[in-house]
Amino acid sequence: MGLVIKETKEILHDLLDNAGVAVIYLDVNENIIFCNKKTEKLTGLKHEDILGANWLKILFHKNSSIIKQDMFKAVLDECMRHKREKDFEGVISGIDKNERLISWNFTPVVADNNQTRGAILIGHDITKIREAGNSAKIIDETLKNILSSLKDYALYVTNLEGNITYFGMGSEIMFGWDKKDIIFKHVNTLLDADNAGNNLNFILEQVRLYGRFEKETALITKTGNVIPVILTVNKFLDSSGKHSGYIFIAKDITERKKFEYQAFQSEKLAALGLLSAGMAHEINNPILVISGRSALLMEENFSQKIKDDLSLINSQADRIHKLVDRILKFSQKTKPAFGPVAVNEAIEFILPFAQYSNLPNVKVEIKKSFEKDIRPVKGDLHQLEEVFLNLVINAYQSMPEGGIIKITTSSFENIFALIQIKDTGIGIAEERLKDVFMPFFTMKKDGKGLGLSICHNIIKNHNGTIELESQVGKGSTFTIKLPFIPKEECT
Repeated sequence: MGLVIKETKEILHDLLDNAGVAVIYLDVNENIIFCNKKTEKLTGLKHEDILGANWLKILFHKNSSIIKQDMFKAVLDECMRHKREKDFEGVISGIDKNERLISWNFTPVVADNNQTRGAILIGHDITKIREAGNSAKIIDETLKNILSSLKDYALYVTNLEGNITYFGMGSEIMFGWDKKDIIFKHVNTLLDADNAGNNLNFILEQVRLYGRFEKETALITKTGNVIPVILTVNKFLDSSGKHSGYIFIAKDITERKKFEYQAFQSEKLAALGLLSAGMAHEINNPILVISGRSALLMEENFSQKIKDDLSLINSQADRIHKLVDRILKFSQKTKPAFGPVAVNEAIEFILPFAQYSNLPNVKVEIKKSFEKDIRPVKGDLHQLEEVFLNLVINAYQSMPEGGIIKITTSSFENIFALIQIKDTGIGIAEERLKDVFMPFFTMKKDGKGLGLSICHNIIKNHNGTIELESQVGKGSTFTIKLPFIPKEECT
């Protein structure tokens, strides 16, 4: 058996090494961990010089067009991030600086846990097939058409005065401007109005001095929304090689920022959990003493007024004890009892209980839109039911005059179950949204401020995410993503 495996590996190695196409395997950091002989021939480099190097440095010599490299990188980013194959034709230049026309296939390598491990690049040299005269121009246009479909990128060009002369590659989608309305407007239109001039002057000065500028910053849409981006700016050269403007490429990093914020919130919640646990234990001991002693004193032959006072002390101590129990529940990292959970059934189960939870006596309509036969998620049924019940009760309480709660379930990218609970309530001001999952934050008169923080902990322990979108006077939407059970575990 071992000999067969060895021979199979040798055959596979020979097939790859003698293939008529370049085969390159990238790790998650976009460094080359495998290449075949065709790759060596194409680049003019030795095997040992290629392995471990960044793929762009191998496929493009150091004086190659930066904009072409950025376009190639944008295609790979789309491939790896969204786990989609990409086919396109592109011009590269090896160590001999000769341009080669390559038909590329980029394929993501996805592990069993659905995490991207890297990518396989297969390149077929078709230089001889095409006429040398027009191929580069044709390919540049083809590449632009491909990149125009990448939703996370925008490309636009200005003249030396900063007026926009080209607005393509996702720019209309990202910024909300029609091409005809933005052309010849100053690029400051897309920068922060408070310091646009200073920012632009600094950016263009950096490009003039160093040939390139790249920085994480923020841009503005037509409606005034702020988009976090990685902005890359290069010189734009005309056909004679003269500097005639600037090329801007903006990569939308909104999703990355959300992830970073969630990680930051999780760290704060963990720290608060430890602090809360310590405080809860310190409070619990004297409260139990107070409850016990007051109960004993109530059995003594005191006047009714003293007994009433003792009863009040006992009830308030009991109230504190219940609050402390909730704090301890928040701080404890209980491991969920994972199993298959049908989210539609779990939501249906909790809805009757919501109506008996001391809710406002107003008319609330619940609308349900459940995806039929949605795959089960991996989770603790009781904990997830607690989350759904908490969010539905929150929705009720946010509508003192009545309204509509809409609950939807659907599949998201065939990886997650997407659960949304939307109300038409009073909403939350934008500046307060960042605090809603923090312990003890509440907008209710008699709220404890622990419900949403407990929900956050539960969803986090299920390897999911919970987000809130809200507008004052329009309502709030909680969005939960929970990973499906892998299909092979469902059978």
